[in-house]
Amino acid sequence: MIGAIAGDMIGSPYERYPIKHTNFDPVVSAFTDDTVLTIAIAYSILNEADIASSLKKLAEKYYNLPYGGGFRRWIRSWDNQPYNSFGNGSAMRVSPVGFAYDSVEEVLHQAKRTAEVTHNHPEGIKGARATALAIYLARIGESKETIRKEITDRFSYDLNRTVDEIRPDYRFDVTCQGSVPESIVAFLDSSNWEDAVKKSISLGGDSDTMACITGGIAQAYYKEIPENIVEDVRNRLPPDLREVLNEFNVKYQCQF
Repeated sequence: MIGAIAGDMIGSPYERYPIKHTNFDPVVSAFTDDTVLTIAIAYSILNEADIASSLKKLAEKYYNLPYGGGFRRWIRSWDNQPYNSFGNGSAMRVSPVGFAYDSVEEVLHQAKRTAEVTHNHPEGIKGARATALAIYLARIGESKETIRKEITDRFSYDLNRTVDEIRPDYRFDVTCQGSVPESIVAFLDSSNWEDAVKKSISLGGDSDTMACITGGIAQAYYKEIPENIVEDVRNRLPPDLREVLNEFNVKYQCQF
């Protein structure tokens, strides 16, 4: 899942200042809520812990990050009732599921569980499931065309586009249905992990979250991330988050 976290850190400066090109050097910057909640899902999987409690625990510790309004209210709520969101937060935090489970059925089931504690709208669940399934299929060595077909057939996303076709008219969109397909296309249209993340950011949308989604899939597929980026990500993470990342990588045999 470090590919997703790195995508978040590289994409975060461009959320407020979007770009429409790939002529930039990927620089690891500050992590956002995407990283914290991704690690919360990893913690939940590692410890078989309650998903809502795991999300709230880390979100409360790192409360000054740019959480969405609905999620911020949920953090402070006394109960754990979902709020019918179809925002892309369900997709940006789901990458550990694609790395931890070993069948299509289990990946789809667990992705739904991680989403529905907050994002119980059908589109919110669909975005998480599509992202996790893409990661799983990439991890087990399926081709890009198989991934494209599986995601298209199961979720009716239009993946028969290129980044160059999407980019001119694409605008900032925090919904799953308006950002997850484009994030997957950025992976499908790429030549390596770095290229995938840069193409995702170049769409000019919700750059940190889209690069987080794309980065997780690209890690699973290419299995290589530049060493300097991996090192910079680890150095940026506080010890408690880094510890969860390390434990997850060891248990699920991720090479980073």
